[in-house]
Amino acid sequence: MTPEFLVTHSGGFHADELLSSVVLTRLFPEARIVRSRAPEWIKPAAGRVIYDVGGAYDADAGIFDHHQRGAPLRDDGQPYSSFGLIWKHYGRDYLAASHVPVEHIDLVHASFDASFVLPIDLADNGALSLSGPLAGLTLPALLETLKPVFDETDPEADDRAFHAALAIARAFVEARIQKSAAKLRAEAVVHQAIVAAGDDRILELPMGMPFRPAIIKAGADHLLFVVHPRDKDWCLTTIRRAEEGFEVRADLPAAWAGLTNGDLEAASGVPGASFCHNGRFVAAAKTREAALAMAELAVAEAVAQQG
Repeated sequence: MTPEFLVTHSGGFHADELLSSVVLTRLFPEARIVRSRAPEWIKPAAGRVIYDVGGAYDADAGIFDHHQRGAPLRDDGQPYSSFGLIWKHYGRDYLAASHVPVEHIDLVHASFDASFVLPIDLADNGALSLSGPLAGLTLPALLETLKPVFDETDPEADDRAFHAALAIARAFVEARIQKSAAKLRAEAVVHQAIVAAGDDRILELPMGMPFRPAIIKAGADHLLFVVHPRDKDWCLTTIRRAEEGFEVRADLPAAWAGLTNGDLEAASGVPGASFCHNGRFVAAAKTREAALAMAELAVAEAVAQQG
């Protein structure tokens, strides 16, 4: 069935039905969004998908609400919002429509569900506390700032604001999916480079790309630095110990910190060395040879300090 109508509730909007609309409008671009609480719209019927309204969850009937008693739960007992339900049933089709390779769809679907969809589900159900100075900068909070102000009298204001917010929500979802798919493409490239590096402490890549997940997956604990071209220069990068935080496997030499060009060349003894961040986690050089020479020096110092 190709729906003619995508039905969600009228009035104020939240992240879950906005993000559900992102998925559904990608799959059914000819369908019209209807925002209503009228009984004739929010009951199942041929040619419509109903979400975040209607008081029922029945995928076969095309209704995906989560506000009713006995609302659906994930296998681990955590609650769904409408976004989680729509992603469960339509997410893989959305990824296919977004040109994610077939062999990556299940991985991207699961990753996006865990890192993006689930937090929206939990926040919408009050199962995730958002507090502190950054609470107002979360995606749900930012999307809700686009609602009309309380004394707006234009009856079309809510719908206009919904569609404006939908465009913004779409940009976030598409960018996140693209990055998830890109990480999997990068993983294959990085794995080949790890094999080529052997026991070397330096990993050379053909371009800048996400590298840490593949290094962890490969168990390449011996690697300390990554070198790759960047525009007209070359980059020398450290490897973080954990996904969060800034601790790295080995810092760049302290003598290089904050230096550029001639000063860095003098401190390192490497012609073409052009930059080292004061935090000693990234450096740059004018040539591949210079970048690799800096990397060898950084490895030697790190090994000496660790040994």
